[in-house]
Amino acid sequence: MEFQSENPIEIDPSADEPLTNVLEAVVENDTATAAAVDSGGSGRLSAEQRREEEEKAQEIAEAYGLEYVDVFDFRIQSDLFRRVPFDVMLRYQFVPESQGNGRMTVVMADPTDVRKIDELEMLLAQPVEVKVGAVSAIRELLEKSDSAQRALEEATEDFKITLVHGDDDEEVSIKSITAEEQNPIIRLVDSTLFNAIERRASDIHVETGDTEVNIKYRIDGALFQAMEAIDKKHHQTIISRIKVMSELDISEKRVPQDGRFKLRLRGRTIDFRVSILPTVHGEDCVIRVLDKESMNKEFRNLSLNVLGIDEETQRKLNKSIREPYGMVLVTGPTGSGKTTTLYACLNEINSPEDKIITIEDPVEYQLKGITQIPVNEKKGLTFARGLRSILRHDPDKVMIGEIRDEETAQIAIQSALTGHLVFTTVHANNVVDVLGRFLNMNVDLYNFVSALNCVLAQRLVRRICEHCKAPVHLSRELLDYSGLDPDAYEDTTFYEGKGCIECNGAGYHGRLAVTELLHLSDPIRELILSRRPAAEIRRAAKEEGMSFLRESALEKVFQGVTTLREINKVTFVD
Repeated sequence: MEFQSENPIEIDPSADEPLTNVLEAVVENDTATAAAVDSGGSGRLSAEQRREEEEKAQEIAEAYGLEYVDVFDFRIQSDLFRRVPFDVMLRYQFVPESQGNGRMTVVMADPTDVRKIDELEMLLAQPVEVKVGAVSAIRELLEKSDSAQRALEEATEDFKITLVHGDDDEEVSIKSITAEEQNPIIRLVDSTLFNAIERRASDIHVETGDTEVNIKYRIDGALFQAMEAIDKKHHQTIISRIKVMSELDISEKRVPQDGRFKLRLRGRTIDFRVSILPTVHGEDCVIRVLDKESMNKEFRNLSLNVLGIDEETQRKLNKSIREPYGMVLVTGPTGSGKTTTLYACLNEINSPEDKIITIEDPVEYQLKGITQIPVNEKKGLTFARGLRSILRHDPDKVMIGEIRDEETAQIAIQSALTGHLVFTTVHANNVVDVLGRFLNMNVDLYNFVSALNCVLAQRLVRRICEHCKAPVHLSRELLDYSGLDPDAYEDTTFYEGKGCIECNGAGYHGRLAVTELLHLSDPIRELILSRRPAAEIRRAAKEEGMSFLRESALEKVFQGVTTLREINKVTFVD
């Protein structure tokens, strides 16, 4: 069942019903299917109910000489699942398990309905081999699947999308776009935005080629094709729709444009940042998804434990962030989770006794009990100017989103030397490169080293999906490329994800941080002040127990949390 752009998803702010209820509306004329869909909407069984259903399914399988499959722990072939029309799976309440020898193996709850099986064989145009599974497990799997989302794309007519216009300083107006007003391209864009939110995408990429337009989602740091390629003739209409939503100039196609818009979805407002860039084949677009309200719920309980930082690094970092004053510096490339780590540090030390003020560009997550200031360079509120004002508000702890220039660096260092605990980030490859970065900003080396408590460098790697995690044997070539002795690690058990519904076939779900922490001990300070080579500083840090990025990443691989291929993308092979 392919994606059809002419069928809308419209997002209703008042609609907060579960997917099961939506599917009921889709199949309301099919009484057999409607009866099979859980109308209660609670969605999940208790452990006792689950056990009873499993036992019942096992009894049925034994009585009819069929194989029982534990669908609650099902390893599904995502490509096969996508090939089978979802409405057929929903109507006959089955999931495909495998394809081979000219027949398809399916798992269903009721193998006694011969007529249903005959009809299924006709619809699939091949013989069907039946296995038995628990009915609620099959239903739950169908609800989770991407195909359920595609059914919504093709059949839902009763949602409304709400576009919120107006700048932050202006009165907000709301326009509801009804189905009658929508054309196929508007429906396509709305469907793309809705799907991106449902699939946890951080960015949406609209890439223009010679003959087609590709739409991709960035999920857990990697790009995935969102749908089949779209004909190039629709390209300009898609870009124009996004420009209209972002209040950009639709007639200007030769220079980059940046904008933003908001959508109201099921009672919560979601921000989208838009960047339009002219290319050889036409304009490309990237949309950053900022679901602040959803993220704020996650960040309420954010701590260093959640980030996946190892215990020893946590212990040292906890010591540094609880110092009475000084600077805690987090470094890494764009998108490496630096801001998230700083928020976790602030959550760890947040106390009613302390005043914590942050200045950020932009404020992406709102933390309770912390004063947060957004940078506004158009109005003259830069990091440096805002930081000066912050210091007059009697803060105990200060977070600076990023140090970009000499003036901000100077003020931050002076703040750390005069009794404030300063948290900030800077772009550098590793903890030692940070020193050169600050020296290039013409800061006084002695003051900088005196102010610095620690430097944390980090990268993000994807976690192996727990639902399809399996042991694998790695080739000698991959081990050698990864800097591991093939003879020593040939018999080591490594893990990878096979790909399932939960992870959209990627084999990964979520991300965690790999880190290296340089604690500024007296010997390290002396080496820096003596301007010793970076290699000598790293050796001294190693002798004091510092674990480098690559070592931290390999440890995650040996623990079965991530893969060698993944860490090779973000760390250098020693």
